[in-house]
Amino acid sequence: MGILYDDVVIIRHPEKEGDPVVITVNCPDKTGLGCDLCRIILFFGLSIVRGDVSTDGKWCYLVFWVVGNSTTRWGLLKKRLVGACPSCFSASGISYYSAESHPPRPPDVFLLKLACHDRKGLLHDVTGVLCELELTIKKVKVSTTPDGRVMDLFFVTDTRELLHTNKRKEDTYDHLRAVMGNSMISCDIEMVGLESTACSAESSFLPTAITENILPLQMPDEAQSSLTSTNVSVIMDNMLSPAHTLVQIVCRDHKGLVYDIMRTLKDYNIQISYGRFYIKHRRTCEIDLFIMQADGMKIVDPNKQKALSSRLEMELVRPLRVAVVSRGPDTELMVANPVELSGKGRPLVFHDITLALTMLNSCIFSAEIRRRMIGDREFEVYRVLLDEGEGLAVPRRKIEEQVWKMLMGWEQ
Repeated sequence: MGILYDDVVIIRHPEKEGDPVVITVNCPDKTGLGCDLCRIILFFGLSIVRGDVSTDGKWCYLVFWVVGNSTTRWGLLKKRLVGACPSCFSASGISYYSAESHPPRPPDVFLLKLACHDRKGLLHDVTGVLCELELTIKKVKVSTTPDGRVMDLFFVTDTRELLHTNKRKEDTYDHLRAVMGNSMISCDIEMVGLESTACSAESSFLPTAITENILPLQMPDEAQSSLTSTNVSVIMDNMLSPAHTLVQIVCRDHKGLVYDIMRTLKDYNIQISYGRFYIKHRRTCEIDLFIMQADGMKIVDPNKQKALSSRLEMELVRPLRVAVVSRGPDTELMVANPVELSGKGRPLVFHDITLALTMLNSCIFSAEIRRRMIGDREFEVYRVLLDEGEGLAVPRRKIEEQVWKMLMGWEQ
């Protein structure tokens, strides 16, 4: 049995302008598929305003109502969503889907070395080009010399798996040159080893605002209200269904909300049999999920229930950590982004950070992205040293709040 390739993902555009686009996915199931699909939707700059998910453990049917980006490349989005579903095979010249899956090999890592003259917003423009080209930034090292020259080192992987070809490299050069103009001095791309983006166990010099509450799975006693999502409720119920645990979540909507829920369940190896989520008036989101463990049983152990509900609540209150700290005489912005056990993390974080700083008219002197182990969890830690010039024009608290709002989709 199979399903025609073109029917795996169907994107239906609305008749009325302003209504959501409906994305339907119909394919063999696998644990974590919902997380993978939501990450792709988030990468394309779309927000899920409603969703329905159902599966019998072998086959799944998912419907997402999405809004948000007038420039979305819908054909490419469909291709990426199809690629996230279980692998395809050909029978009698017709493409079908099979539930068989093979672990993918790690993607090749490339070093993009970019030398240029500095200007405001340059790093955000470069980041935007890399996102448009589907080059995933794994690690960054940006430095500025006293004479105003910038050396950017981007360690990237290519979603299209073509960056080893001259054509793809030239296309990347052309896109960067079109955005940077005369600011570009030189650009070079070369393949490097996977060890160049390996996770570091170092967590020194990370402020309390970043590391607190990562080690224990418990809520902060006094959360910073402006840098958290308030009024999060997670309730677990084993009485309503004989075979499933019902998880009911009520919280304020934010960018990547459904992804944050799905990645948490994926890390706990939890299967969603049925789920629905929708945004009500004033951006309140309600989610009902009927879940079970990998062994097909509901969650009856109180300790497991508490661990899962606490983790969900923590991830929804603070899906990312943001802090502006003093580093000697300098000011540094730090953002910690949790990484899934699969090694993937929330997309577009660096893009949103640089966009927020550009909107604040804040200059970036240097920037770095590294993966670090904090406790037993892996995080992408973004460190941005701000160029204060003759003094920081923007208050530190305002920088924190602007970056947080941009990451959460609350900038308007």
